[in-house]
Amino acid sequence: MANVPVQRMSQLLAKTLRDDPADAEVLSHKLLVRAGYVRRTAAGIWSWLPLGKKVLANVERIVREEMDAVGAQEVLLPAILPREPYEATGRWEEYGPELFRLQDRRGGDYLLGPTHEEIFTLLVKDQASSYKDLPVILYQIQNKYRDEARPRAGILRGREFLMKDSYSFDTEDEGLAKSYALHREAYQKIFARLGLDYRICAATAGAMGGSKSEEFLAPAEAGEDTFADCPNCDFAANTEAITYELTSVDASDVPAAEDIPTPDTPTIETLAASLGVPASATLKNLLVKVDGEIVAVGVPGDREVDMDKVEAHFAPAAVELVTETDFATRPDLVRGYVGPQGLEKVTYIADPRVAPGTAWITGANKAGTHTKNVVAGRDFEVDAYVDVVVVQEGDPCPKCGTGLVLDRAIEIGHIFQLGRKYADALKLDVLGQNGKPVRVTMGSYGIGVSRAVAALAEQSADDKGLCWPAEVAPADVHVVAAGKALQTELALDISGKLAAAGVRVLVDDRPGVSPGVKFTDSELIGVPKILVAGRRAADGVVELKDRRTGEREELTVEEAVARLTA
Repeated sequence: MANVPVQRMSQLLAKTLRDDPADAEVLSHKLLVRAGYVRRTAAGIWSWLPLGKKVLANVERIVREEMDAVGAQEVLLPAILPREPYEATGRWEEYGPELFRLQDRRGGDYLLGPTHEEIFTLLVKDQASSYKDLPVILYQIQNKYRDEARPRAGILRGREFLMKDSYSFDTEDEGLAKSYALHREAYQKIFARLGLDYRICAATAGAMGGSKSEEFLAPAEAGEDTFADCPNCDFAANTEAITYELTSVDASDVPAAEDIPTPDTPTIETLAASLGVPASATLKNLLVKVDGEIVAVGVPGDREVDMDKVEAHFAPAAVELVTETDFATRPDLVRGYVGPQGLEKVTYIADPRVAPGTAWITGANKAGTHTKNVVAGRDFEVDAYVDVVVVQEGDPCPKCGTGLVLDRAIEIGHIFQLGRKYADALKLDVLGQNGKPVRVTMGSYGIGVSRAVAALAEQSADDKGLCWPAEVAPADVHVVAAGKALQTELALDISGKLAAAGVRVLVDDRPGVSPGVKFTDSELIGVPKILVAGRRAADGVVELKDRRTGEREELTVEEAVARLTA
């Protein structure tokens, strides 16, 4: 193995901290700052210090190796991008306030790239003219930008972040499916090598568009995604992507709808208590405005409406809750007593649980009055069925019916079958075998490289600090000189021998720093192996400690070198 330079902490630009940063909310934020890996530059913007840059580079290396292994070609596109391609696909507006927009001195509109579908499409349009030029997979590892409303959780949710984004280009849908499968397998290898615990979950496409979409989620308390896992089968999905089949119910024996007086019951809770019925017997009708038009959303009274799902259904239209002013202009809409029967000039969407034939107690559109025996499909029509409830622990698995388990997770990867959305907008065609133009079909595949560092910190840390998997750690062994001149001399000597054998070494040779602080820092920094030149240094004996298990053993210098270079 090649000789590698020894990293000496006496020369390292990294100051460890005893206390957590005041603004730190999650474990990775606290530890990466305290251990000297990153420092905050501004809200959502982070600087990577030498140790952090090494971990980041190791993640990049693993990603790059596995992408190259599937035949992907690496390129590097600009981060400052012109407005016109994003306007052609509609994403200049669809991205909303999260898009960093800027102008040059001549008034030209640009953006800082959040993703690069449009620019890769134009690159292939310029370079590929025939079916013989395809299929091709291109990728880059580059900073991306999103103007997060509330940057938080350190590098987990920043406004600038490092990402691997790749794009596949095929002439047939079968080819897209193959490219998608290649990426799926490559991602499994990447995350296995990184040492991440992860789940592959069905997901929604969001602003990216396309058909099939899956997320790679790393379970962690700091996660902002909620996913559902079935303990009985292989079903796993982001809660926003869970859908249920619409199953009609026989309502032939349900009596006619009947108004009942219910004074002072404008909420589901007060209504259920007044009538002595479970909330699940009532129908909740939430009013929203979609681009200014009123829409009612119907769900069982014991469930909450997931506004993210409502917004996704109507995207890119703007969705907002109705206000007192809206009620004032629509006297037919009685606050707290709205029911779907008899509604006029209101679009009505409902969750599949409000299936045809189901009977409900709901508002009568009159103050102090509700109506019972209101049957979907008989007394009112649903314009569209959409899964809009907040998924709860124990909801049936859509695949086998077993109660689902919910968990928090960090999104570390996402793969999409985009289809021809971007090729249509930007007219990406190649000549087919018959000499006629063929519209290209695309896939888009992302890995959060900087986010993976945070996810690793969240999953692998213990009460003493970080605890990196070997392949991503900033060094293979952390050599600690307990303090005296003889101990420092031995530490530097053994570090040189290890480095000469190709072992990556971080040696704590800081003068004037107590052994206790050095030992604490070695556990905080989290290198897999810790080698201490301590009380038996005069005998040529050192202590080797496994950072994860805490196991220790005394070895001679020769034994330690042999062990660590094996």
